[in-house]
Amino acid sequence: MTTAHPERTASVRIAPDMRLGPVHYRTPDAERLAAFYTGILGFTIHDRSGGDIRLGAGGEDLIRLTQSADAKRYRRTTGLYHTAFLVPSRWALAHLLRSIAQTRTPVQGLVDHHTHLAIYLPDTDGNGIELAWDYPKEQWPSFEDALQLGNAPIDVEDLIAEIGRDPSPWTGLPRDTVVGHVHLHVADLGAAAAFYRDAVGFDCVFSDARVGAAFFRAGDYHHHLGTNVWAGAGIPAAPDDAIGLIDYTVVLPDAGEVERVAQRVAQAGFAVERGESVTLIDPFKIRMRLTVEQPAALPRR
Repeated sequence: MTTAHPERTASVRIAPDMRLGPVHYRTPDAERLAAFYTGILGFTIHDRSGGDIRLGAGGEDLIRLTQSADAKRYRRTTGLYHTAFLVPSRWALAHLLRSIAQTRTPVQGLVDHHTHLAIYLPDTDGNGIELAWDYPKEQWPSFEDALQLGNAPIDVEDLIAEIGRDPSPWTGLPRDTVVGHVHLHVADLGAAAAFYRDAVGFDCVFSDARVGAAFFRAGDYHHHLGTNVWAGAGIPAAPDDAIGLIDYTVVLPDAGEVERVAQRVAQAGFAVERGESVTLIDPFKIRMRLTVEQPAALPRR
């Protein structure tokens, strides 16, 4: 069943204008992984430094890759389920789908969630990807003020028809593509809620033990974070040499909000690391990096 939670004061709620920043992956072959994102999905390489690579769409980084030749793939651990890259138009999503089809890239699902369209696929390291486009908010379905996410198949022919409606050339991932949400494998939904809802300050918009999932958001977005126990309840944390997620980034409006969130999390008994940035560590050893919103960057040349 879905669960609702009473309204909370602003002092225990994360800033509604937060957003997500880049995801950071550990990989045994950064060049191979980067080639997948650039060659099939239209990402741009922003920078190379040693074996590390930063990718995006010409603006802020969306993915950061750290080369680790000894990294290993572990099964059934906590960590990333998928990262959702949100494109600004159906037209862009249609071009991504066509590129996936033309390159015979395996997909795991094509789903109309009624709040957004989603194409699911793995990258070459096995990290889950969701390519998404949001319907206008006024079209999102709700029942008794609760947001309703569906699971219908995408009308593929209608989506691909967007390309014919606008024959403009595809030049790669649009600059205003963002990380829309991050979905995580966790070991326990209750512990996830204690961290993400009660300590960090997200609102829980869906929680169902029978489904084995819970979703969290700030403001009025459909969700910024997903959690599930589909890899198994009580699974161990990923080892430090695991291929996949190192951390993901939450961008907050100012340093004061970073400190408020960090203090709440520390007071709740969770680990907080302070260095060049503040990093929160959830009960499953998944790392959330907090950063401060910066002025808009000039276009990359």
